[in-house]
Amino acid sequence: MKRNIVLIGMPGVGKSTIGVILAKELGFEFMDSDLLIQKQEKKLLKEIIEQEGTDGFLRIEDQVNASIDAEKAVIATGGSAVYGEKAMEHLKEIATVIYLKLPFGELEKRLGNLHNRGVVLRDGQTLRDIYNERSVLYEKYADIIIDETGKDIEETLSQIQNIL
Repeated sequence: MKRNIVLIGMPGVGKSTIGVILAKELGFEFMDSDLLIQKQEKKLLKEIIEQEGTDGFLRIEDQVNASIDAEKAVIATGGSAVYGEKAMEHLKEIATVIYLKLPFGELEKRLGNLHNRGVVLRDGQTLRDIYNERSVLYEKYADIIIDETGKDIEETLSQIQNIL
């Protein structure tokens, strides 16, 4: 295992929730890249998206994620982190990348209103569109894929720990 763990996946798959518990169990620090972006920009994600547009937000996200310097950390990324090539190459160098994978139907039930979550959608894009677009990228960058179908948080965590 590399010195950090990075969690990637769609919004709503539990990256932050699982990340916090995993960090406690490993004795690692927990970092949420969305919070790092908000701290740097001094704005909420949805405000950044409103003011900078989708492309502007993705540029900021890529820059923030590419500059993460951590040792013994579990890092939960935003769902759109995989659009940032620089960031993902950097994260793969410093961490084991785990993709938390959920089937579309289960994800749709969990999510609710996307705009309140600060989800990056281009005009006219649906959840299904970004799911299809991102799934390919999540699989490309993942060192480990955890299938969360029908699992609760405890089951997902124990599956991750068994692999690590």
